[in-house]
Amino acid sequence: MPTRRHILRSTSALITLPALESIGFKAFAASKVGTPPKRMVFLGFGWGVTNETWFPDVKKTGAAWELSAGLKPLARHQKDITVVQGCSNKFANEAHWGSTFWLTGANRYAEPGQSFHNSISADQVAAAHLGADTRFGSIQLNTPDAQNSGHGPGLSMAWDMRGKPVAGLENPVAAFHRIFSNETTPLSERQAMLAQKRSVLDAVMEDAKRVQNGLTKTDIDKLDEYYQSIRDIEVRLGKDEQWLNVPKSKPPVSEPKPGLAGKAEIEVMYDLIVAALQTDGN
Repeated sequence: MPTRRHILRSTSALITLPALESIGFKAFAASKVGTPPKRMVFLGFGWGVTNETWFPDVKKTGAAWELSAGLKPLARHQKDITVVQGCSNKFANEAHWGSTFWLTGANRYAEPGQSFHNSISADQVAAAHLGADTRFGSIQLNTPDAQNSGHGPGLSMAWDMRGKPVAGLENPVAAFHRIFSNETTPLSERQAMLAQKRSVLDAVMEDAKRVQNGLTKTDIDKLDEYYQSIRDIEVRLGKDEQWLNVPKSKPPVSEPKPGLAGKAEIEVMYDLIVAALQTDGN
């Protein structure tokens, strides 16, 4: 069982990491049996929506609110929908950067001397709390053509605590196998690979500690960011260890055909989101 402070060991160093809430996953899988994990889904539209067809009449609220033309396809779910309007980012000044700051609400000029700055996105804040009960803390579904899909810089709506974009899966086939396909590599080999990754992290941390004396403030900030990246990897390795011998859920959908594009690809991605929500967290 992990202690409050997680210790990395190597042949030449003993490194104590800060207390990380995400380390200590071991009991979750067993203690939460039978309790469906809570989930959240965030969707973005690169080209945006129109005021005339998307937003309901703000004067009709409560049970009397009426669906706009753009929301009509959701009519059967109307009683379960809450529409929040009037939110805007006062620092946004470029039309298609909306998705870049949509989940962060950040001021792109917040850091002096930088023309671009972001902060952690709402989905990653939620994942830090809800993701402890599931195999994957969060899953990002992207597109390889985000640059031409109306999205802003970063090609992602998900941003980590350092304001860096979180990579995602760019096609339905990759997403399907990530969520539902079980490893064919023997358990002992996967355990050995995880141990090797931890040894590499130990060595990297030791090298970083050797150069930290005498650094400028700018370099110290960069090194702190580097340390955080290593901690993120350590957390992911801990998550992998937790689920190492737990089979993934059986997929409720068929494997997508390769080569899908456009509307067909988007529809399958949405199907995979629903399928992932239908699993028990495995």
